Amino acid sequence: MEKRKYVPGIALIALIWIALTLWAWFGAPDAESESERRLLAQMPEVKTETILNGSFMTDFESYTLDQFPLRDTFRTLKSIASFYVLGQKDNNDIYIADGYAAQLEYPLNESSVVKCAEKFTWLYDNYISGKTDNVYLSVVPDKGYYLAAQNGYPAMDYEKLFVSLAENMPYAEYIDITDCLTIEDYYKTDTHWKQENIIPVVERLAERMGFAFTDDFKLNTADIPFYGVYYGQAALPMPADKISWLTNDAIDSAVVHNLETDTTGGVYDLGELEGRDPYEIYLYGASPIVEIENPKAETDRRLVIFRDSFSSSITPLMIEGYSNITMVDIRYINSNFVGEYIDCTDADVLFLYSTLVLNSSNVLK
Repeated sequence: MEKRKYVPGIALIALIWIALTLWAWFGAPDAESESERRLLAQMPEVKTETILNGSFMTDFESYTLDQFPLRDTFRTLKSIASFYVLGQKDNNDIYIADGYAAQLEYPLNESSVVKCAEKFTWLYDNYISGKTDNVYLSVVPDKGYYLAAQNGYPAMDYEKLFVSLAENMPYAEYIDITDCLTIEDYYKTDTHWKQENIIPVVERLAERMGFAFTDDFKLNTADIPFYGVYYGQAALPMPADKISWLTNDAIDSAVVHNLETDTTGGVYDLGELEGRDPYEIYLYGASPIVEIENPKAETDRRLVIFRDSFSSSITPLMIEGYSNITMVDIRYINSNFVGEYIDCTDADVLFLYSTLVLNSSNVLK
């Protein structure tokens, strides 16, 4: 009689295990994880070659991990247990402080910063030197600058990064924007800053670079939740952000040419609001070369921006001050080919990069 009372529990566990096994083997595999914004591993093809060299089992293991039934549910349960039961301060290097999710960026990779400066100097020597004296440098701090040390998390030496980069780029005027921002200017669940909150940054750039800027924008906000990249990585329930975009006459009239896709359109691609990453509404997201023409410009000034993803949302706010803006992302185009697409003669040139990229120089080509 004593053993019989365990039978229902054992039977339930067995049924759950059988159900999960059948689901794993016969359920349709998912193509991608929306929460993690990545493609999921698929069942590898069975070949004699892959079985003999061991790659089949490696790929099969990745497949089983990615396609495990209720995977996102179990990831969330694991994260809840890690954060709130075991008291861990981070999960997969993602931490939450003051309601904001961020990634640990520590320690400072000094050699990476130097390599970035060397790459930028190569661009300067080959495409900029002798053509213009209006060269500027600014660094976008990641969320850890305002969040990590203040909440007991390890933080890189940001000041050392800023000084090192500026000292290794003496041809560029450094523009400090750290005091123009606070943690409230970033999305709670994403890496990036909020466009509607970075007007003080544009004002600082306009003051130092001397381009025209008037704070006259219409605020537009999407009526759908925005879950950023850290939401999926943290695997914890968090309130959604809202994504907004600013417009004015110059922005509405601007014509954007994406050279990679050879397409022309407006500044914002609102169709991306329903896509994998709604942040890509800003100038079509990651693209090697993007040109912006401002037919309402009252000046013939031109701007070339060497940039990462943060520039996608700030550049629209600078359109008023220029007749033409060319954005170059050397994460997606080899530096040797950049000269085919830009002309820096008498142009303003701005190097605008986040600490995230500067601390990981291997992403630059």
